[in-house]
Amino acid sequence: MPSRQHVDGSAALTMPKGAMPAGAGRKAAAHHERPAPLFGRAAVPFFTPGVIGITALAAAGLAVLAARLVFGLGAVTNLNDQYPWGIWIGVDVATGVALAAGGFTTAFIAHVLHHERYHVLVRPALLTATLGYTFVALGVCVDLGRYYNIWHVLMPSMWQGNSALFEVGMCVCCYLTVLYCEFMPIVCERFRGHVNLPGLLRVFNGALEVLLRVIDNTLGRVMNFFIIMGVVLSCAHQSSLGTLMAIAPSKLHPLWHTAILPLQFLLSAFAVGLSMVVFESMLASRALKRAPEMPVLSPLARIIPFLLTVYFGSKVVDMANRGSWVYLQEFSLRTVSWGVENIVGIFIPMAILLSHRLRRRPAWLFSAAAMVVFGVALNRINVFVIGYTPPFSEGPYIPAWTEVLLTAGFIALLVLIYRLFIFLFPILPDEEGAPHA
Repeated sequence: MPSRQHVDGSAALTMPKGAMPAGAGRKAAAHHERPAPLFGRAAVPFFTPGVIGITALAAAGLAVLAARLVFGLGAVTNLNDQYPWGIWIGVDVATGVALAAGGFTTAFIAHVLHHERYHVLVRPALLTATLGYTFVALGVCVDLGRYYNIWHVLMPSMWQGNSALFEVGMCVCCYLTVLYCEFMPIVCERFRGHVNLPGLLRVFNGALEVLLRVIDNTLGRVMNFFIIMGVVLSCAHQSSLGTLMAIAPSKLHPLWHTAILPLQFLLSAFAVGLSMVVFESMLASRALKRAPEMPVLSPLARIIPFLLTVYFGSKVVDMANRGSWVYLQEFSLRTVSWGVENIVGIFIPMAILLSHRLRRRPAWLFSAAAMVVFGVALNRINVFVIGYTPPFSEGPYIPAWTEVLLTAGFIALLVLIYRLFIFLFPILPDEEGAPHA
């Protein structure tokens, strides 16, 4: 049979309607259904009471953002010279980068390793990564005192090659460009053949159709390059975020400070990337009243315990080598937070996911994925906030309520835009039995 190249870079056989691969069930065939926008198809409307609440929270966060941009950091944060980084870096940036790792991990498994069954997860993971990194860039901009100078990172005359933050900034800029290029074929699929500008703008319909066709055809020929670059760039900046604190031994608590902190950040990104794919997929399925993709998610979750074992093993070996395990004898916020990070974020979900019976149950699978996401998020908060103590501080850093509100508002806005995109663009597979677009 002839083959057709999908816009997400996957090649699938074109079979007659109703035909199925030998030995495959109805659910397996559904995994190869063409994605479609959800407007007019979803079992729930776009606006629900929950969405209205999220919209209100996003609006409150944007109000704080406006105040920060007009009146400065001092008006809405508790940051000072001793604590120049707060939860906007620890949560919005460091945690956001880690949780957006599902994009490159899923692309690696589906496209580089050619596991066809996971293609159904690529587009939602790509959307999550694209929005996640966009908000990471916005978070960096908001946290800069002179945010209007953020364009300096693009000027070669202002580059500082010895800076770890410079490497992070460049990798994020490049990877964000790669993500936009990977997402463009989805935009082209949505609008090719459907450009219908109103009024006098109709004269541009033909030109836009040609432009969409050129972009789609061009990116289709080089998409494998962008996929590989996405994996490489992601690995680079995921580890470099750890480098930011590895160079501050006098400020970071020994429970977390180590020379292999970049490696630990990378290993944790592998584990949380797949966990975030499971978490996001099941959350979206519940919100949209769709059946979760258990035939795909359950096999994918089998990889997570192995990644968690490697990640925790690096911690154990490093602590034994440095002798930092003695700090666990203390009873403090740091030791308690370290214990929660590893028990709740590693051991409990590992035990759940190692069980074949529990892994096949949606509630247990979702709980395990959520715990891994929580554990890695807490790790980033521990490294950048809880475990961080400057040598001349006069007291601890406690985020202002406006800092917390802006972070919550950013998360709410991201969820809202994600929902808008899956309603507007072909991200999720068409529901079984529904007519194709």
